[in-house]
Parts: sequence; C-alpha cells; structure tokens
Amino acid sequence: MTEEMRPPLEESPEVADAIEDDVAVDAFVTGGGPDSENPQFLAPGQEPVVRTGADQPWDPVDLAMAKGWDPTPENIERARKELERDGPAAIERTVP
Repeated sequence: MTEEMRPPLEESPEVADAIEDDVAVDAFVTGGGPDSENPQFLAPGQEPVVRTGADQPWDPVDLAMAKGWDPTPENIERARKELERDGPAAIERTVP
C-alpha cells in the first residue's frame, strides 16, 4: 500500500484564502453585550442566579443515561429508586 504524497494542509489554497480573509465572523461579535470587556455587575446584596442540572425535571431513564448506564429495565429501576431516595441530590452528584 502506498501513501499518496500530498502537500501539508497549511499550504493548501483554501487555508491561504482563509488567512487572507479578514471579515468578522458574526458568531464572534458580541454586539456590546456582557463579555470580558463589558462585564455586568450585580447590585449590592443581589444574589447571582445559578442554574444547576437539578433545576429541570428528570426521568429515571435520563439519570441512568447521564450516569453512563445502559437504559435497561434494571438500571432504570435503580435510577428511579435513587431519585426517590435522594431527590435533586441524585442529579447534582451526576450532573452538577
């Protein structure tokens, strides 16, 4: 088996065109919203809104799959029992 000799990717015309293109990419333009140059500060005494994985409803099959278990009836039942026993803490341990 022979390997075809190709020039490095960096020397391709497509890469050269991309390097010469200096148009702004819309996905990287913030439009003046909060970012490292324009941070938003909380008012004194205001608590930040922190969203965790347990803020949404979870089914036992979702927890089983988040833990990396195959969604077999046994694993789903094990996840259901864990959700009943620990509530949101079962989610927090897996999906912080």
